[in-house]
Amino acid sequence: MNPKRPEEGDAPKPAGREAPEDRAAGSPIGRRVLLGTLGLGALGVVAAPVLQRGLETFLGGVSGKDPTGLTGLLPNGGGFRYYSVTASVPRKTETDYRLTVDGMVDHPATYTLADLRALPQTRLVHDVQCVTGWRVPKTPFEGVRLSTLLDAAGVDPSAGAVRFTCFDGAYTESLTLDQARRSDVLVALKMQDKPVSHNHGGPVRLYVAPMYFYKSAKWLSGITVTRGVRPGYWEERGYDVDAWVGRSNGRDDAPTS
Repeated sequence: MNPKRPEEGDAPKPAGREAPEDRAAGSPIGRRVLLGTLGLGALGVVAAPVLQRGLETFLGGVSGKDPTGLTGLLPNGGGFRYYSVTASVPRKTETDYRLTVDGMVDHPATYTLADLRALPQTRLVHDVQCVTGWRVPKTPFEGVRLSTLLDAAGVDPSAGAVRFTCFDGAYTESLTLDQARRSDVLVALKMQDKPVSHNHGGPVRLYVAPMYFYKSAKWLSGITVTRGVRPGYWEERGYDVDAWVGRSNGRDDAPTS
């Protein structure tokens, strides 16, 4: 259980110093104090985005070398926490990224980043809900609908599921074919209106809007059509295969879609 956070007013007042609530309402403050306050405020406005990006980069780099997941307990200004199940993840670029679509299909294919960008793009804005409890509201994702890639591949009528593999070499996920064909399931190229960063699972990741975020596999490298669902990495460790937000894993979070 997390310790109770102090509510405003719980902390004792410093000895020998006037606490803000003791100052009479409307009392003037000195010119130096005013200018200093305005200066610090302006500095905060300018520095905040830089500091946030720096914190996200630092936490992402550290967590990429932390298979324990303990760095995921550290919050950052963007609201996201970073998780990786391997000690390191190779970086893929414009020149060497490839996404394969294979399995029970008539037309296996391999896509480059340029190929994926050339396809019709869909932008979705929903809350992101992690099964560990944190939530990031109104997060934009943009990319190719998974159904577009499945239709182009020509799915075998006897197929029933889709399995996803990742270039970290360890993480996997699955969806039923009906789930995979939903309009709110993307092969995402952008997140928060920017290219998906390496720390967030880029350059390409899965995004399954109505499910807990562990279904949105990072560092996506393979889409394989299969006969049935195969439990993914976390599902082999106790998480629900069907991960609808608010209707699985014993949680009652508000739906994200």
